[in-house]
Amino acid sequence: MAFTQKRIVQFAETDMAGVMHFANYFRIMEETEHALWRSLGESVHTETDGETISWPRVSVNCSFVSPVRFEDELMIGLSIVTIGKSSLTMRYDFSCDGREVAQGEMKTVCCAIVDGKFEAVAIPESIGQLLSKCK
Repeated sequence: MAFTQKRIVQFAETDMAGVMHFANYFRIMEETEHALWRSLGESVHTETDGETISWPRVSVNCSFVSPVRFEDELMIGLSIVTIGKSSLTMRYDFSCDGREVAQGEMKTVCCAIVDGKFEAVAIPESIGQLLSKCK
């Protein structure tokens, strides 16, 4: 994996069965994405070449393999699957104590925020170069 992050499952993230509720995987995917951006010296919401750039989601999915419980330590691996002209697809691999837990994928689009609205734009070259290190 190009980027990894450790995270402890919190009690509030578990359901009545004592396992982490599925919706939290999506939150953790976003947290990991933000950590990746920070590790590159960037942000998911930033100023580039005089424009405010953000990365709204186009699609997100997650497949679950094995449950995790309160205080389990998750390892989340994030890798860049594809870098398009304006889109970015990231893969997430969740594991706990060496066992596979879940896999997810998120597709985002590089957008300039113009008059409060998203406009798809080409990924700035400087950002594309940073992202290519994560493939």
